[in-house]
Amino acid sequence: MRFLHTSDWHLGRQFHNISLLEDQRHVLDQLVDIVRDRHVDAVLVSGDVYDRSVPPAGAVSLLDDVIHRINTKLGVPMLFIAGNHDSAERLGFGARALARNGIHIMGQPGHEPASVVLADDTGEVVFIGVPYADPVTVRHHLGVDVHSHEEAMTALLAQVQKIGRRSVVLAHCFVDGGVESESERPLSVGGVDRVPASLFERFDYAALGHLHAPQSRQWPHVRYSGSLLKYSFSEEKQHKSVTLVDMDAQGRCEIEKIPLQPRHDMRILEGYFDELLERGRRDSGREDYLLIRLLDTHAIHEPMNRLRDVYPNVLHLERPGLLRSGERRETGRERLAVGELPLFRDFYRQMTGDELQPEAQKLVAGILDGLHAGKVD
Repeated sequence: MRFLHTSDWHLGRQFHNISLLEDQRHVLDQLVDIVRDRHVDAVLVSGDVYDRSVPPAGAVSLLDDVIHRINTKLGVPMLFIAGNHDSAERLGFGARALARNGIHIMGQPGHEPASVVLADDTGEVVFIGVPYADPVTVRHHLGVDVHSHEEAMTALLAQVQKIGRRSVVLAHCFVDGGVESESERPLSVGGVDRVPASLFERFDYAALGHLHAPQSRQWPHVRYSGSLLKYSFSEEKQHKSVTLVDMDAQGRCEIEKIPLQPRHDMRILEGYFDELLERGRRDSGREDYLLIRLLDTHAIHEPMNRLRDVYPNVLHLERPGLLRSGERRETGRERLAVGELPLFRDFYRQMTGDELQPEAQKLVAGILDGLHAGKVD
């Protein structure tokens, strides 16, 4: 059985107010070519098909076109699960009718995991879908008392009885120890969103989604394919790909990463203003999406407009040269961590009309510290 593991398409994504729809169309054209040229038996999409729960019309149209080309024209089954960016109900519309044509959408957890059985010359392979579900959702659907993502995933996978044949699980989650990026929406605060890789040990292959960097965790068969595109400048050094899996009759998997070529790369350039302008005139990638960090310590007239004369897709400009001695740039996650207590104070004030008292502030601060240290359930 040869299947293509993908995830985190994030169709409809905008980056610094720039639509990435044509960039996504560009790499999805490559994906269709891979399915055709490498004679793929099934395509897996392990969550975050869309970038938000109510996707724009262009994103829906693009997905419809890709499904038509892969499933209708090439006759290749496609399996989708919902991720934390998707609306499970909207993604799953028409799922029962679509399944008759080889389009299998597993949106919400049920009392039994959704499964699809496909066959090759050596027998059957069962594909089990575990869409993203936080503890609240699992408590509601399964009626079990769970309070962490690990407990929730354990409860969902506990429904999978002895399989007795080759098996693939699709899941959208954060496996402990995974390399994260700034473009991933946190599943929770303080590490309680992590699940151990050992939960997926018994399957022949675990097709994971959520983390945007291609990577395997603990065992080669427990794997993230990564996102189709770079969705933040923190992913600058990542090489995006899809994962081609050849499974033999015993369930052993041979894995190949097939690179994707973006329409526009995403890069960070750092240097002095005049040097960057000169470099840009001979830069073959000057139309890439760029974050530029200027090291100049003096004022510059209209730096963004002048840079865009050479680099038309400068999306963000930083001036670290203007920071006072000893200051440093904070990442978005660091700013979020620093701002959690003020955000809670504002929330409390809006909900109650009163200020959060100092004793209560100390209590909340202690809880936040414990969450970040992984010491609070």
